[in-house]
Amino acid sequence: MEWTKEKYNAAYNSYVPWLEDKYLAYFGENKTSYTAKEQLKSTKITGDKNIDAVQDGLAEGLGGQLSSGGLLGGVGDMSSKQGMNRAERGDMGPLDQAKLKEEEQKTQQQGKGWTETLSAGYLGGAKK
Repeated sequence: MEWTKEKYNAAYNSYVPWLEDKYLAYFGENKTSYTAKEQLKSTKITGDKNIDAVQDGLAEGLGGQLSSGGLLGGVGDMSSKQGMNRAERGDMGPLDQAKLKEEEQKTQQQGKGWTETLSAGYLGGAKK
């Protein structure tokens, strides 16, 4: 039973962020732009409908700039993938220096990089 829970949680943490990204991409959004829009729309400053309309317009404008086609689309896409998805999984990624050094040591111990494998194996390059 414990093994099943672990496998389910691992699959959930892998596929749900991917599904969310695909769903939002269908509408031209990413997690950063969607979150910015929702947070700015959810907190109304006053009860005045004119000010609320201006606030909603600003939320749409900012979210639109952070979306995939916006002026800051690269920033929104990067923070969505590298920030939010990793935060949801609890993964520090390249920010964890100990983990980064460990991965570098593993690749050095393997001896071959992808270019050596590609040229020697797949493209029929000279054998060493």
